[in-house]
This record gives sequence, structure tokens and C-alpha cells, in this order.
Amino acid sequence: MPQPHDIPSFLKEVERIGELRRIGVPVSKHLEITEIADRVVKQGGPALVFDRVRENPEVPVAIGLFGSHNRLALALHDKPENIAKRITDLIGTRPPNSLVGMAKMGLQMLPTISSLGIKRPKDGPCKEVILKGDDVDLSELPVLTCWPDDGGPFVTLPMVFTHNPNTKRRNVGMYRVQVFDKNTTGMHWQIHKVGAQHQREAGAQPIEAAVCLGGDPCLPFCALAPLPEEIDEMIFAGFLRGKPVEMVKCETIDVEVPADCEYVIEGTIQPGENRPEGPFGDHTGYYTPVEDYPVFRVKCITRRKRPIYPATIVGIPPMEDGYLGKAVGEIFLPLIKTQLPELVDMNLPVEATFHHLCIVSIKKRYPNHAYKAMHALWGLGQLMFS
Repeated sequence: MPQPHDIPSFLKEVERIGELRRIGVPVSKHLEITEIADRVVKQGGPALVFDRVRENPEVPVAIGLFGSHNRLALALHDKPENIAKRITDLIGTRPPNSLVGMAKMGLQMLPTISSLGIKRPKDGPCKEVILKGDDVDLSELPVLTCWPDDGGPFVTLPMVFTHNPNTKRRNVGMYRVQVFDKNTTGMHWQIHKVGAQHQREAGAQPIEAAVCLGGDPCLPFCALAPLPEEIDEMIFAGFLRGKPVEMVKCETIDVEVPADCEYVIEGTIQPGENRPEGPFGDHTGYYTPVEDYPVFRVKCITRRKRPIYPATIVGIPPMEDGYLGKAVGEIFLPLIKTQLPELVDMNLPVEATFHHLCIVSIKKRYPNHAYKAMHALWGLGQLMFS
């Protein structure tokens, strides 16, 4: 059976296993789609495709794609426990003595897998339609307004591709994108995120970025994954899917993006240009307040001829992100154990939206050993919020 490699093929497989419902009546992208999706995911329901979005009738919206164990395993091309075992088999039992050592070990071992790497075709489905200049209009995308007091419509499954201006190393992060007008958005990368680091290192120069939607269903997970900075998210995607990711160069910026995306939004962020962003109904059930964030100016939009707009909604658990968060904890436990060999198991409860509470069991060897483990975990990415 062929593995899904993009959103259309993924939806076919989700429909085959009986976990997809299509809505053929007109539904608004302003609050209505997300209200329905919120109720369905809390009831353990199927993924949804809204085929007739009232404001954008030609572009279906797919939501709740990762909202079950079956759908997530299909998106990741395997069950999380099997992926964790593959990682364990890769790294063996030799713990490096630093985070840098862990990254170097990963770099040394991952290329031994023939499935890894990047392919670079001349073209891809994401470039079937190319819009530049005055033809750029973000209102043609069915970007959802999720909650009544949100500051506007937000792109909620964006994979943001940037490069370190000095090393040229790629990063892919998931930072929400508030649409301000036809060619301007916010870029919600917090100061500790790699995208913000790239902007700081660019200094007085603008930074280029591409916001991607769709592609292989494992890509959003890779954008969220707590990988060492030295490991390319697209190499990890190749590891998950068992074959290289095909990447094409953007039209107006020097950034590569997955060829199978539904949409690619190309643009730049000028140094010092910020504006208020938010509020936004967030994972905790509260709105994050209005704060200044960088402005993303769109130069070009490329897309498929018949695109599908992927989206999610975040809010009070249980939500779709619960399945993603649980998978992160399970899949990356072997890597954390390379830094903390005393670690037995770890649980990131859905009720605490994952990074706000971390329950750990260890093999205690001396008094106050728990303090050592706790401080080590605080040094690992989002766990600093636990």
C-alpha cells in the first residue's frame, strides 16, 4: 500500500480507514468551522473536510487531521512506539557527554540510513499557480478565525522555513501567522525560537522566510519536534517517511520548500518592523495577550491548481494537539535518555498542555538526585516551561 506523501493522498487514506467526514453545506471560515471542529475533536470524532467554505468556495478546508492515534500513525508513517524503537536502535547505548555531543552523534548516525537526504526536482505541485506583486492576496486563502476574541484570522498549521544567515543552516518551525491584510501578516516567533535567532543574527539585513502549508503529513510534526538545532527537520522527515523529501527553490527568495505543499507564501521580515499581534485563543483555554511581533511582508504565493487548506484549532484539552504532544514525548524519550541515563519514563499530561507539567521517574542513586534530573530537563527546549 503506497504511503501518503501529500494532503490529497493522506485524506484518501484517512477516508479508507473510516475516519474522514466531508461537509458539503456552506460553512463560514469565521468561527463556524472551528466551532464544529472543536466539538468533533472533543468527542473523539473524525477528521473533517469542509468542501464549501462560504467565503472561499473553491478551496476546501481540512481540519482535525491528526486527531486520533490511527490518523497520527498514518501521518507519521508508523506508530510512535515503533519510531521510538528505531531511534533507540540508531543511537545504541553510548551516551554522549553533552548536548553538542548528542547532536554530533545524531549527525554521524543518521546518514547511515539510506532513506535520508534531500531530492531537488526542477519543479513541483506547489508551483502549479504562481502569484506575484499585485496578484498576491491572502484573502483568497480560507484562513480561519478560531475564537470570538481573536485579533483576526490566523494560519494555524504553518511550517516556517528560514536559514541562519551565517551558516545557511535550515530551520523549520511552527509559528502562528495572523493575517493583517492582503500581503502582510504577523510572525509569532518568540525570542527563544530559532526563527527569532535567525532574525537577530541577520542584524540590519532583512530575513527571508517561506510559510508552507501541506506537503507530506509528517512535516507539521517535524516542525514541532524538539530536534537539536544541528539536525535538519527535513532529514528527520526523510527518516520518518523512509525516503528523501523533495525540495524546490522559492520564486522570489533563496529558500527551499517541500515540492508537495498545497501553498507556499514567500516574503521578508525587515529589521525593527513590528506591530501588535493577537489576542489568540491558546492551548490553556486563555487568550494570549496582544504583543508586538515582526511583520511578514508577502512577495509571492505559489500553490496547487486545486489546493486544500490544512488547519487546526487549539484550546482547552482534549484537542488535536494532544496526540501530537504525546507522540513527541514518546518518540524523543530515547534521545533524552542519552543525556539522562537515569531517566526511566516521562509523561507530559494533556491536561497541562504538555510543557507546563512533566512527570518523571528516575533510577535514584543518591540523595537529591531528583534535583539534578530536574535541572537537566529544564535545559531541554520547551521543557524549560515545566
